[in-house]
Amino acid sequence: MRTPAFRETLSEPAAKAETVDAESGSKPGGAAAQEIDLHLQPERGECAALSIGCVSMPASIRGRSRVNEDYVGVMPGNLAERAARGSVIALADGVSGSQGGRIAAELSVRTFIDAYYGLPDTLPIKLAAARALESTNRWLHHMGRVDPALKQMAASFAALIVRRATGYMVAAGDVRLYLLRDGILTQLGDDDVEPVAFGAYVVQAVGLHPTLLTRMEIFELLEGDRLLICSDGLYRRVPTRELQAVLAMRRSALDTARRLNALAIARNSQDDVTGAVLDVGALPPLDLDYLERVVGALPIAAVPDVGNVIDGFCLTGLLSDGPYSRIFAGYDLANPQVPLALKFPKPRVAEDENVRQSIVRERWLAGRIAEGSVLAPMPVDAGRQTRLYVVIPLGAGVTLEKLLEQPQAISLPRALAIARHLGLSIDALNRRNVFHRDIKPENVLVLADDSTRLLDLGFGHMPGFDAPDPEATPGSPAYMAPELMEGSKGDSRSEVFAYGVTLYRLFSGGKLPYGFNGRVPLYRYRPDAPRWLDAVLEKALQPDPERRYQDVLEVCADIERFPNVNETVAPSRFRPLLERNPVLFWQLVAGVLAVVLLWSLLRY
Repeated sequence: MRTPAFRETLSEPAAKAETVDAESGSKPGGAAAQEIDLHLQPERGECAALSIGCVSMPASIRGRSRVNEDYVGVMPGNLAERAARGSVIALADGVSGSQGGRIAAELSVRTFIDAYYGLPDTLPIKLAAARALESTNRWLHHMGRVDPALKQMAASFAALIVRRATGYMVAAGDVRLYLLRDGILTQLGDDDVEPVAFGAYVVQAVGLHPTLLTRMEIFELLEGDRLLICSDGLYRRVPTRELQAVLAMRRSALDTARRLNALAIARNSQDDVTGAVLDVGALPPLDLDYLERVVGALPIAAVPDVGNVIDGFCLTGLLSDGPYSRIFAGYDLANPQVPLALKFPKPRVAEDENVRQSIVRERWLAGRIAEGSVLAPMPVDAGRQTRLYVVIPLGAGVTLEKLLEQPQAISLPRALAIARHLGLSIDALNRRNVFHRDIKPENVLVLADDSTRLLDLGFGHMPGFDAPDPEATPGSPAYMAPELMEGSKGDSRSEVFAYGVTLYRLFSGGKLPYGFNGRVPLYRYRPDAPRWLDAVLEKALQPDPERRYQDVLEVCADIERFPNVNETVAPSRFRPLLERNPVLFWQLVAGVLAVVLLWSLLRY
């Protein structure tokens, strides 16, 4: 879990979560307070310039301060986190009347931040924030039911996430978020409260119920926007018109937060007072050019041939030649001992942008998967690269398509081993909510130990990644699930279908599973294939995704639980003598005919 640091002030960006509470440090007059002063400048255009000022003070009742049940966490994030997940400000206020309110507030903030940044980068921001808050709610609700000291612990909660030029608010309870734009102050979202005769009570809060109805607001940011996230100890004592007046004075974020808190205290607030002000400075470009700049504005030139030298990379062999790209084996002339794969997009005048986006998509995605089962592109010095291509560390391997072109079929034990490794490679993507969408033997590299690496992530589907998909349905038609043909984006079940076609070709010696009358049983091409293997492939290739395996791990599980490949496997059906021993069959037929003929002669 990310361990926040406690400081009086913070003036430099950090990758840790910074928090505010009243347990360390104090201010004159007996009222303990904590402050955050943070100024975030983008390093590579990955985020907006932000200034954050926060002040939190506990309630002072009859001159005595009590424990502050408000809790704030600020997570600016490092470069990669800001690019993928953005920066987070989270504020929680322990629900009055419940035990452990202070603990609930702290745990909800800390746990949310840890869970949010711990989820895969490829999940959409909305989904990641909702999942993080839901898991936090379940944990707090459980603790409030099993620990008598924390009976019914709960906290109102709101988190502001700023990624590039977009703001996201996820909330439950009565912590508020305001936006000041063009001098007008607007509350974003509504409070989760129910009015009653004696006031109002919170109906949704983290830890209050087993399930949480999360509120989500999404809004575009403009340069000069000012946001305020605050607890009810502030906004119930300072009217909206006064909040607007103080925010519109345009003093520094920290000074503005101090003034707002001082107003609430001067109005005899009986509750903890916390306000965090965020100023939006220069924004990153609103278009999709950020990753384009990573790749560079490079031309898509004619595809080279084996033997060519491109920017100091020698192309020694052809690994794959698909409709959209050609992949070569090669090496760097400066380091010839390291084998490389070089992928060159094919120039198509009408589709250059799609081709470029596929390279962008692959570069972005592969660098975030960090899995040995996927070949990730290497950076190429910008001054060296003169055209668009991708360089990938190759290792000692050959594509599965090349193996299938060999005259001798792959042995059944080896084919089953490759099948298992390939399933794990695909799952390494799918469990991160990434779908390859072009699984086929040409895009599978088989190493000497039969482990596999996936090639060509250019058609990968990544929910939450804001680059457009190709206009045409991506992938190779022979491997595409029917729902992809109908326009579906693809999921784990469509990956199963492509995996099933690839496995069928692996076991059949390169044959496709389709005939005039539908799927061809595997024994037609592979008499030694066990009966259960054909049943596994049949289920993987079901046209209806609901009747198919739901993910590749289910396929792998069935492969693992059937007989060990080192043992004698039962054939998929009883093979007639004509197939098993045609010479003996015809000898027996001739013998029978001879007996019949002799019997006929003797009879007459």
